[in-house]
Amino acid sequence: MSSTDAVITAAWGDLRGLLRGGGWGALTSVALIVVQVVVFTIWPPVHTVAEVFALMVQNPVLGLLSLDVVYIANNLLVWLFYLGLGTALFPVSRSAVVLAVGLGTLQMAAYMASNPAAEMWTLARAHAAAAPAGRAALEAAGEALLTSWKGTAFLTYYFLGAAVLFIFFWILRRSATFPPSAAWWALASGILMLVPSPFGTVGLVFALASLLPWSVFCILGGRRLLQLASH
Repeated sequence: MSSTDAVITAAWGDLRGLLRGGGWGALTSVALIVVQVVVFTIWPPVHTVAEVFALMVQNPVLGLLSLDVVYIANNLLVWLFYLGLGTALFPVSRSAVVLAVGLGTLQMAAYMASNPAAEMWTLARAHAAAAPAGRAALEAAGEALLTSWKGTAFLTYYFLGAAVLFIFFWILRRSATFPPSAAWWALASGILMLVPSPFGTVGLVFALASLLPWSVFCILGGRRLLQLASH
């Protein structure tokens, strides 16, 4: 056990819970990404209000999955990963860790505010039960929700995510606790997040491409956090 590991696991009391939670959060996040890719491959997501309402009524589970409800759980796991990384990297730069975890918390809050899954499910049920005269208003409300979904809050989530990864890259480059490659995978993922998925075809390509470096970063970081927690 190195002196750095000893500081991480003993200097401020028992922090193994944060390290362990961050490690499992990172690895489970990768597993959920695989699940989401498989689900979207088998059942491609719907896009229009009419399609979303119909799917929500016919199969609410697929309807919620189509609106990235799994990504809500995934982001909570990523937040745990941030906390674990922050715990392990705190001796390197306290101010940078506080900034990274603080911005990461705002990032997750922005995504939670942007996702309309629950609201669309409620509107779909109301739409199915409404008279023809009332359906137009419900469809307009659904259109507004879908439009705002990839709006300011969602873009804020993306750009904050890139900023967090850049900060972690800076800290990781100065740490001997994690493998050097972890920093570069974090940087690659952060660069790809600078082009959000709503930015047309280029955005979709960048979003899909970012999954690889992000997953490798999570695996490297998660495994190291679990190793630290076992000391």
